[in-house]
Amino acid sequence: MVKAVGIDSGTKSMDVFGFDDETGEVIIDTAVDRNKVTENPGVIVELLREVQGEHGKIDAIVGPCGYGIPLKPAREATDEEIALATFITEADVRRRLKIVGLRELMLLLREAEDLNVYFTPGVIHLPTVSEWRKANRIDLGTADKVFTVALAMVREAERKGMPYSETNLIAVEVGFAYTSAMAVKNGQIVDAMAGTAGFPGYLGMGFMDGELAYALANSLEDFGKMVLFQGGASYIAGIDPFSVPPEEFVKLAKEDENVRKGYTAMIEAIVKDVFALLPSARPESVYISGRFSRIPEFFGDVKEALENAFETYGFSVDVLKLESRAKAKEAAEGSAIIANGIAGGKYRELVETLRLRESSGSIFDWVKLKERNKLRIFEELIL
Repeated sequence: MVKAVGIDSGTKSMDVFGFDDETGEVIIDTAVDRNKVTENPGVIVELLREVQGEHGKIDAIVGPCGYGIPLKPAREATDEEIALATFITEADVRRRLKIVGLRELMLLLREAEDLNVYFTPGVIHLPTVSEWRKANRIDLGTADKVFTVALAMVREAERKGMPYSETNLIAVEVGFAYTSAMAVKNGQIVDAMAGTAGFPGYLGMGFMDGELAYALANSLEDFGKMVLFQGGASYIAGIDPFSVPPEEFVKLAKEDENVRKGYTAMIEAIVKDVFALLPSARPESVYISGRFSRIPEFFGDVKEALENAFETYGFSVDVLKLESRAKAKEAAEGSAIIANGIAGGKYRELVETLRLRESSGSIFDWVKLKERNKLRIFEELIL
């Protein structure tokens, strides 16, 4: 019997899901507003202790960890690893961006000796991704994107009655800020188009034209991280993403020509993210998850766009919504599944197939520039 809990750190909410693998009982399924976590990171620690007090000792908890840390108990994580997993400039620390609350929560989880917390890798830490695909990449998929892949692999294996090692799929997470797509070949993550290094999401523009980055770096007094949360579909549509909820955005796209431009850009971006991964893996299924996937009209439009694109190239691929038993986001259940596997539960084979225990390195290890040594200075500044 293994009790496991996972935490997904999203832009709008931090979601927590846990289950007992013997009884199948869900022991926690909730979401906490990220603003509350930023104000008081200890609220998540208190929540975990409440669950443990009610249901008994939790065998493993997978904590939120930003860009990721090679798999290890939280108590073994160094200050440097936590800083790199949540890296921001000192100016952004003073602005108290949400990632500051995440960093403080990671520190609290490291010190919580009564909680068996683990930190887990991002895509870039995995040995299954070839080094040339990591070159000059930092955001190849944060740790929570690996959670999404874990749930997609479980659903694919259940649906087809196959071992995890035979799953071939692309998992797409369409979140409030970014869209990410991860390619799985024979049960292993081999490539990704993710977040700030993919095509536009709802808030963020995704990868940035190098000339635009050059212009901004030389025109802004401070090139802060919030710049990376701008320029996406909502900005193309000309709406305020923080006052117009995603459901309204989808509705307006059917009525307003300008909003339709942003909506079309977002749908097209998902297709481009998926097709950019085809040289790395040949998927049998594409799973769509994230906040936007829960809007029926949006999922229908994505499914149609992907199926039409695959048909054009003569591929037969199932496009499916990633189903979760959680009210919380899908990645939260994926995180709990990984926690269960770490603790030796029913999903231990999944953790071994993904080779999470062999994860290594840090997010700057694969930068191939003459100025690489200057990143060392930046690393020292953020500690």
